[in-house]
Amino acid sequence: MTPVRAERVGFVGLGNMGSVLAANLVHTGHAVVTHDAAGPARSPEGAVHVPAVAEVACRATVLVLSLPDGTVSEQVAGEIVKASGRRVRCVVDTSTVGVAASRAVAELLAGDGIGYVDAPVSGGVAGARARTLTVMYAGDDAACAQAEGVLAGLSDRRRRVGDRPGMAQALKLANNFLSATTLAATSEAVAFGLAAGLDLATMLDVLNGSSGQSAATSDKFPRHVLTGRYAAGFANSLMDKDVRLYLCAVEEQGGPVSIGEVTAAVWRRFAEAEPGADFTRIFPFVEGS
Repeated sequence: MTPVRAERVGFVGLGNMGSVLAANLVHTGHAVVTHDAAGPARSPEGAVHVPAVAEVACRATVLVLSLPDGTVSEQVAGEIVKASGRRVRCVVDTSTVGVAASRAVAELLAGDGIGYVDAPVSGGVAGARARTLTVMYAGDDAACAQAEGVLAGLSDRRRRVGDRPGMAQALKLANNFLSATTLAATSEAVAFGLAAGLDLATMLDVLNGSSGQSAATSDKFPRHVLTGRYAAGFANSLMDKDVRLYLCAVEEQGGPVSIGEVTAAVWRRFAEAEPGADFTRIFPFVEGS
């Protein structure tokens, strides 16, 4: 575990990912103040849960967000700006909110002199627990320097990818589009193989030694499909949201979306058919389609 300079950190959003990231900050020696709209149940041991975002903003110098979408991130940023007596000087947003929302939040905070680091994460809940989660982040030099110790507390894998908010979001959306496409395509290919009489474990062994190998065949299928666990900790509705954000961002730039539209349609049908299901359950959904 990377030693970090401890400071008082706020954390808003204690979902599957946020609760683990907040715990990582506690474990690396930070004094952590948390808030979640659902209450204190998922606040990690060693952290102090408070009833309002404004109170977090008044007790912490750096505040981390782990929220479901850009609308919520903008709402929370507004509460931070309005907090009387706030101490927060920098916000680190680990949420996947999209390029436009990230820039909007950064502008809102900058209007009150608060720095912003766009810092989405990839690697799942298991990666967060193991500290192998990738934190890709972007922001100006001053904000990134202010957030350095907190970013180190979140994970041992970090990469600055740009100097402007929105750049890390672009990379995260590209990553999740590839993940979504690969998982959907692998589900269709495996369904074909099973219908032809092949054994799933045998298929995965061969695929993982061949050119069809991917994170879907090496991780998602062995851990969650083959075992029947379906518990990766990421909801299909969130993947649907991320793919739609990717499409919107690409269309704004006039880029190609032919494959993106197909991937988006599959995930939208899955999310509508089984709202809130673990995203690895796309295999039985595709197999039964």
